[in-house]
Amino acid sequence: MTDKNVWVITGAGRGLGVHIAKAALAAGNAVVATGRAPDTVTKAVGEADDLLVVKLDVTSPEDAAAAVTAAVDRFGRIDVLVNNAGNFYAGFFEEITPQDFRAQVETLLFGPMNVTRAVLPVMRAQRSGLVVTISSTAGIRGGEFLTAYAAAKFGVEGWMESLTPEVAPFGIRTMLVEPSFFRTELLTPESTNYAEPTIEDYAEKTRQTVTAWSSMSGKQGGDPAKLAKALIQLARQDEPPLRWAAGADAIEAVEQKARRLLAQADAYRDLSTSLALDDLRPAGNRR
Repeated sequence: MTDKNVWVITGAGRGLGVHIAKAALAAGNAVVATGRAPDTVTKAVGEADDLLVVKLDVTSPEDAAAAVTAAVDRFGRIDVLVNNAGNFYAGFFEEITPQDFRAQVETLLFGPMNVTRAVLPVMRAQRSGLVVTISSTAGIRGGEFLTAYAAAKFGVEGWMESLTPEVAPFGIRTMLVEPSFFRTELLTPESTNYAEPTIEDYAEKTRQTVTAWSSMSGKQGGDPAKLAKALIQLARQDEPPLRWAAGADAIEAVEQKARRLLAQADAYRDLSTSLALDDLRPAGNRR
């Protein structure tokens, strides 16, 4: 048991999850760092008195339930859940196999759902808690080669936005984090799976995209350690933001999408507003 805030972090074996776990510990929190390979998590995060490393494959509801039980048994509560675990299936829609598309959604959407479903009863009993889910600018704005990834992240955005009012009466808050390009392992072979080229029409663009993205790996401009520290800061607020665009290019992506949505809504305003049933119009205006 502890009087410290208790953080549960998924995908803490590499990438952003490691930075979040270390930042949470450095800020004086107790941390449950989880991953599919506990030895990898321990090696990445290190050892600390207030650290518990637990095996968790987010696609397994049984793993999620066991991890929550282990966290409560050790620390007595869960104050912050960070849904961070993820991977990346990239490619043109026609070339991504149905199995890989489902696997992407299973990890990025149903995975956080599994863990959150296991954590919420604990937070409801406490009448407090914060559910943080790592989304992406791809959850705001889709693009070619991103069909599977963006579909999952768009799903995360809608799920979290809808979950927010459901759990608010119990003192539970939510926050979506929408990072841009940060220097993590997302574009490495361990995290990114490219669809096998099978259609000649896409071949040249596939080659160009894979080459460009591979050369970008390790050169992204965002600092994941700074992101992690900022996340700790936001989590302390009484009212954390529902969405946090992390990075200058993330803000630009949100602003561009907002302008496009407004322009698209306005473009057919007259047509869109002419669709009411005739019997709802004033009698003098019926024809």
